[in-house]
Amino acid sequence: MSNPRATGTVRVGKDRRVQAEIEVTDVSYDADVAVQLIEEIQLDLTGRYGGPDETPVDPAAFAPPDGAFLLAYAGADLVGCAGLRRHTADEVELKRMYIRVSHRRQGHARRLLGALEDRARAMGYRQLVLETGLEQPEAIALYESAGYHPVPAFGYYADSALSRSYGKTLA
Repeated sequence: MSNPRATGTVRVGKDRRVQAEIEVTDVSYDADVAVQLIEEIQLDLTGRYGGPDETPVDPAAFAPPDGAFLLAYAGADLVGCAGLRRHTADEVELKRMYIRVSHRRQGHARRLLGALEDRARAMGYRQLVLETGLEQPEAIALYESAGYHPVPAFGYYADSALSRSYGKTLA
């Protein structure tokens, strides 16, 4: 199943604007292409934190009807991924959001985040929550600029001084 294209003009730097257009496609969390991107995520996190994300993950949690795992493409280029998994009856958690290094600073993360919010709404969720870390300042800046606010810490890293939890009400 494919979502409509997520597109829009995104500010990059001080004066430049780029047209960022992505197509979002569903895939299972354990599909080869998803596994490849998750390995890239883990390498990125290891470089930032000295080790991979050790959060227990059940691939079935990202399967419909309660979850989804999405790939983002710009034309033929695979630019990133992200997953949604049920947190509570009204809340869905964003997990494994990632934009490949060669595709960063082009507006793809913002477009993917918007597509995820749209998907979460379509799935009937009223709140999207996520956890990120202080060594990911670009992620924190993205979430805060997109209207996410701090929420009580949750999940595997709830007690970590490096962890930050955010949430957004989906209207």
